[in-house]
Amino acid sequence: MGSPERLFRRQRTLHEILGGGLVADVILWRQKDVTMGILLVALAAWVVFEKSGYTLLSLVSSVLLLLFVILFLWAKSAAILNRPAPPLPELQLSEEMVNEAAAVIRTHVNALLSVSQDISLGKDSRLFFKVAVYLLLIYFVGGLTDFLTLSYTSLVIVLTIPAFYERYEDYVDKYVMMGYRKLLQLYVKLEEEYASRFQYLVVEKKKQS
Repeated sequence: MGSPERLFRRQRTLHEILGGGLVADVILWRQKDVTMGILLVALAAWVVFEKSGYTLLSLVSSVLLLLFVILFLWAKSAAILNRPAPPLPELQLSEEMVNEAAAVIRTHVNALLSVSQDISLGKDSRLFFKVAVYLLLIYFVGGLTDFLTLSYTSLVIVLTIPAFYERYEDYVDKYVMMGYRKLLQLYVKLEEEYASRFQYLVVEKKKQS
């Protein structure tokens, strides 16, 4: 018995397509503790921002203020009581880290600028329509929900749909391919029907003329 037909005729596994590293393990629930932790943290963040009225800036400033107050009082009390100071690591960025980050940002920004230039100068019509469709889709979805809810929903989808697909990919591929074949047959049937009607109308028009 041959192997089942895969979507898009792919030869690699879903884990390989996703990179095969830690990110793929998290998305496909092979690191269950990490995945569950991300979902719980994201849910907690969504509840805090959505229900408490906090904004990202106000929450970050409040957390930093609380952290600095705790460390400041800890350091002062440690100096008075001859206790060790808070065990803080050396807070410094190395030149190598900064150069690597700058190189990555530069590469992505240049790629984005190159694509923008091609679209603006009309060099790639297909890319223009693709970007236009994506932007319209983002505009439409953005009008239905806020950015925070959209981000949380997208995260939930990323951490559930691929794992569900990997677990039941034989069934999903089977029924999706069946549906695709039926739609293809329907398309061919409709095309033949409308083509025959068009030919009939052309013949009738010629007869009348």
